[in-house]
Amino acid sequence: MTRLNRAVVETFKVPHGKDSVIAWDSAQPGFGVRINAGGTRSFVAQYRNASGATKRLSLGRYEAMSIDDARRLARSTLAKATTGSDPAEEQAKAKARASITVGSVADAYLRAAESRLKPRSHQEVTRHLTKHWEPLRPSPVHLVKRADVATTLRDIAGSRGEIAANRARASLSAMFTWGMGEGMVESNPTIGTNKAADERSRDHVLTDAELRSVLRACGDDHHGRIVRLLILTGQRRDEVGGMALSEINGALWSLPGARTKNRLPHDVALSPVALEVIRLGPLRVGRDLIFGTRENGFSGWSKAKSELDARILSNGDEVRPWRLHDLRRTAATGMAALGTLPHVVEAVLNHISGHRAGVAGIYNRHAYAAEKRAALDEWSNHVAKISTAA
Repeated sequence: MTRLNRAVVETFKVPHGKDSVIAWDSAQPGFGVRINAGGTRSFVAQYRNASGATKRLSLGRYEAMSIDDARRLARSTLAKATTGSDPAEEQAKAKARASITVGSVADAYLRAAESRLKPRSHQEVTRHLTKHWEPLRPSPVHLVKRADVATTLRDIAGSRGEIAANRARASLSAMFTWGMGEGMVESNPTIGTNKAADERSRDHVLTDAELRSVLRACGDDHHGRIVRLLILTGQRRDEVGGMALSEINGALWSLPGARTKNRLPHDVALSPVALEVIRLGPLRVGRDLIFGTRENGFSGWSKAKSELDARILSNGDEVRPWRLHDLRRTAATGMAALGTLPHVVEAVLNHISGHRAGVAGIYNRHAYAAEKRAALDEWSNHVAKISTAA
């Protein structure tokens, strides 16, 4: 045994028939270099734990540090063993913790959430946790700090928009909260970070002039027809985007509970104008869905909306910043302005609130089918007049 140096280590040979040999250091008992038959070398520390068992701990690759630095590390490690700690056990725990990454927790959360989230919601959360938070996915989850989350949130807001950053923040926070309940993480570093933007309840209702500008810019492609149906029916974006032939019976569109926000079946009366919009596009043989090319109907909403806004501008029109959901509010407001009673408007929108909530909603099961059809027909006629006005 001699004091280890590069010359001593690199002249050590593994005896024939052995897989490895350890060159021990005379300056620091318990410290050595393991040399494998294949030529690889690594620093090791050997000690007895509190129960008297001999443990050997790898300190790192021979090429990664100097012998003096490795010796100091071994001295510190062996000192812990003398106080009753078990460095090998601590290292194993550290490796196990490091293997639990943001990505692995996110994937486990997505599997657990699949049964309780609606398909569209699950798809959105998946996009946030796999794409928006991709920079953090390789990180050990216990090392992620609030500053890491805040920095990534700023990047998301800059590249994808403030609302997308808010949604990504909510998805990450839900993941960490679930991980705490599962014992996978100790805290939620999203807590205390700022939202990219304050979101208030929106009240944007498009004027008739703005509605005409939107209608003028709609083409006969899938997105253009969807936008017109959103205006004509007042239904939700994903409900129209996922419309299926099997849901339409004559002039009635029957949405199953699995496709509505409140999980209740919903009938939508289709006006002649709405039916004509549906019939405009060619249908693919063997495909039940009317819009899009994928399993869940139309996709690519952001790009299509940007292109629609660009066409509005190129037409010389001006519309205040708006979202597709504003069309639902506009339809509701327009029907009310035309004299439709509030409870009928709520029935058209499939809202279980206001007149249809509480005891009244429980005992009043009248579907208002005739009233809903009259309201949507009158609204469709109004929209038709708007679109043809000079």
